[in-house]
Amino acid sequence: MRFWPSLICVLAVFAFTGGPAAAGDAKAVVELFTSQGCSSCPPADKLLGEFAKDEQLIVLSLAIDYWDYLGWRDTLALHAHTNRQKGYSAHRGDRHVYTPQVVINGAVETVGSNRHAIDLIIGKIESTNTLSVPVALTRNGANVDIEVGAGSGSASIWMLPVTKQAPVTIERGENRGKTITYHNVVRGWTRVGDWRGAPVRLSLAIADMAQSGADMAAVLVQSGTVEAPGPIRGGALIALR
Repeated sequence: MRFWPSLICVLAVFAFTGGPAAAGDAKAVVELFTSQGCSSCPPADKLLGEFAKDEQLIVLSLAIDYWDYLGWRDTLALHAHTNRQKGYSAHRGDRHVYTPQVVINGAVETVGSNRHAIDLIIGKIESTNTLSVPVALTRNGANVDIEVGAGSGSASIWMLPVTKQAPVTIERGENRGKTITYHNVVRGWTRVGDWRGAPVRLSLAIADMAQSGADMAAVLVQSGTVEAPGPIRGGALIALR
């Protein structure tokens, strides 16, 4: 997991009484757990790129490292993503940890290459208004303003630097000789605030959000921690360049 103290230094946090100026309309957060060493992952990686074209979806690629022993060290993996996937499994109470695996809104899992199953899950959770906390991201000069609306309960506010496209040529392992493009790759996690049901506004410097080659950023309102996560309450995605 990566944390950047400089980002916290420029963080401005203050409560406000009104709702977000432009509430986010995301209907689902789709996390794909994938690996460059997984021969069954490329179809899921490609499918994620197709889902990324839907502006109502927040799609994220989270590379894990437990297949590195097969002969290729994943160049995008974070060990925190391996722990996060296991944490989701523990929260659900099952033993479903595999690649490619999709977790939707931090709650429901399915095979990452199964478009039909993913569409069905997204359609079902959309009707239940699972992402009930509105999140709006707005560029404001050299900063991004984050507005989180009101709701019930409590959670943390996370900022994720994201690389929109990351082509990788794989030289060893099960995908040897392939060049695969990974979409919306998560490069790190930073907890930037608390949400306790009341509206909150934050302002983050774009320069600090664009770490590790990131050209986008996601903001998630989610209970738990990065490695022991609960359901996602809200989210949004914004381009940094």
